[in-house]
Amino acid sequence: MTERNIHVQPESGLAVEDQNVEIVERKGIGHPDSICDGVAESVSRALAQTYIERVGHVLHYNTDESQLVAGTAAPAYGGGEVLEPIYLLIVGRATKEYEGTKIPAESIALEAARDYLGDHFPHLDLGTDIVVDVELGEGSGDLQTVFGEEGTVPMANDTSYGVGHAPLSETEQIVYNTERKLTGEYAADNPVVGQDVKVMGKREGDHIDVTVAVAMVDEFVADLADYKAAVEDVREYVATLATEYTDRDVTVHVNTADDYDEESIYLTTTGTSAEQGDDGSVGRGNRANGLITPNRPMSMEATSGKNPVNHIGKIYNLLSTEIAESVVDEVDGIRQLQIRLLSQIGSPIDQPHVADAMLVTDDGVALGDIEDDVHEAVDAELANVTDVTRQVIDGDVSTF
Repeated sequence: MTERNIHVQPESGLAVEDQNVEIVERKGIGHPDSICDGVAESVSRALAQTYIERVGHVLHYNTDESQLVAGTAAPAYGGGEVLEPIYLLIVGRATKEYEGTKIPAESIALEAARDYLGDHFPHLDLGTDIVVDVELGEGSGDLQTVFGEEGTVPMANDTSYGVGHAPLSETEQIVYNTERKLTGEYAADNPVVGQDVKVMGKREGDHIDVTVAVAMVDEFVADLADYKAAVEDVREYVATLATEYTDRDVTVHVNTADDYDEESIYLTTTGTSAEQGDDGSVGRGNRANGLITPNRPMSMEATSGKNPVNHIGKIYNLLSTEIAESVVDEVDGIRQLQIRLLSQIGSPIDQPHVADAMLVTDDGVALGDIEDDVHEAVDAELANVTDVTRQVIDGDVSTF
């Protein structure tokens, strides 16, 4: 075992499942903030892959400041139109020349952004409904060389931290999977459901309320009765889905802002609220584990778009989640685990300033019974920290 600064201690408060009130949120892939996250991360991967192909290693870049300005639309039963296009600006820094090799960073970014939008937004016309722009400045010379020698562990680019937890609570599982399945398998069979699905879970005691906002696509809605039926179908689907994750009572609410008397309903032309007044930014939505969890410690860092080699705001938030999940799988007797990783700028990323593991153990299990096992498992994950970089570049891990 190494001399890494790893602490294992008991959680000071109640496990989240024992707290009386729990709140969990997920912004779906079509939420304007998530669109920015998805595009920024897609561009990030494309740049990293290009650098590796052309010069053998990842160069300095980041795209985590991308912004979306909402358009204007006129949805209507049977199909409306976009009046003013959505504007998406990819902002950041990129290395455009390295040792005589020129790299078309902005062209790569535009292609990656359009590929991502085309793959995930079937109701968004890339020719007319959205304008994609890119402004990538050059990084300073010192930043372009921060990655160190080939084969060495990179040095942290910042003094920052990441947090992760495992396992997910029942409410967290419901919220996470509701959005993923609605915009995945359900939307594939029911295209009336757009990609902008936001889910909020609230548990009071043993009752869970799930509030779902679903952008319905006007092309597939003939009239108000048709819309009401689509809403009820979603409600029934989510209510059934929730039973896979909990035995608690669950109440599902869908599109609660609708006013049927006024026919004021959540109808869209493109399947996202970005078409009508809802702007977006990278890092304002889901944390690295895909959820917003105010009952747990969270980092405010934007994970998507950051360089995956040494940017702690990305690496430690992904790694802390991976460590938490891995340790819970490997070590018996853990009911809840929270991981906090703190870096120190200029230090190797596999040597955090502190790695803190806070546990709630199962009944009958003392912390001392598993402390060494937890310490060893955390240490092993830190030793393989660079694996996270490869997983990110290959697209094997989600950042939002």
